Amino acid sequence: MTKIIALANQKGGVGKTTTAINLATALAACDKQVLLIDFDPQANASTGLGINHDQRVKTSYDLLVQSEDYLKSILPTSIANLDIIPASLDLSGAEIELVDIDRREYRLSNSLKHMNLAKYHTVLIDCPPSLSLLTLNALTTAHSVLVPLQCEFYALEGLSQLLKTIDMVKKSLNPTLDLQGIVLTMYDKRNNLCDMVADDVRTYFKDKVYQTIIPRNVRISEAPSHGQPVLVYDHRCQGSQAYINLAAELLAQNNNFNKLSA
Repeated sequence: MTKIIALANQKGGVGKTTTAINLATALAACDKQVLLIDFDPQANASTGLGINHDQRVKTSYDLLVQSEDYLKSILPTSIANLDIIPASLDLSGAEIELVDIDRREYRLSNSLKHMNLAKYHTVLIDCPPSLSLLTLNALTTAHSVLVPLQCEFYALEGLSQLLKTIDMVKKSLNPTLDLQGIVLTMYDKRNNLCDMVADDVRTYFKDKVYQTIIPRNVRISEAPSHGQPVLVYDHRCQGSQAYINLAAELLAQNNNFNKLSA
């Protein structure tokens, strides 16, 4: 069964898109067919995977407006086993366009039901850094939510609001939605606060927090400017190894998910 995972955090700059790109690449490297849906108007995931603007003829915007040829929005990337539905600035106006449409929270879900996703092991949705209609569409579509959480104090404050939103969506829009897990990002071992935040999150969320921690890493920061995931840019760096370990943890979770769904 294809697992659909939304990567969400309404706080920007937490490594959400970086995690989406590199987790998708790591899963693809494990010989899993992966589809990444760029659902952020900034389209950083598309740029980070080397998708030029002139290639983005059909985008995730078309999934929302449900145009007749939105099937053409799936593009191959330079990474074997990894496809993408890119984003464009058109997404920024989607909320206004859909304001008077019934069941507007289900637009993405309805489109994906008409697309043949059976070949994909995992579909990752990179949400915008806000609790907007776009994010609600992603949460209504997904089986679970993966939350990248920066190791800093303010990140904890935003997490509580996100969890309330997930709970609201589960009660009213998507009863099967679950918290996939929390991945700690931008960890700096020289900063004691990072350890304090990590300890607090693990104490409260226990096994919902991945053992893998994504470090602050220069190579991770450099890779997007080359239109590459860090696993391609420098597969030996600490950041790459962390995302490989994260993919291994996620695959173990997905195996349990498939057993329960069988």
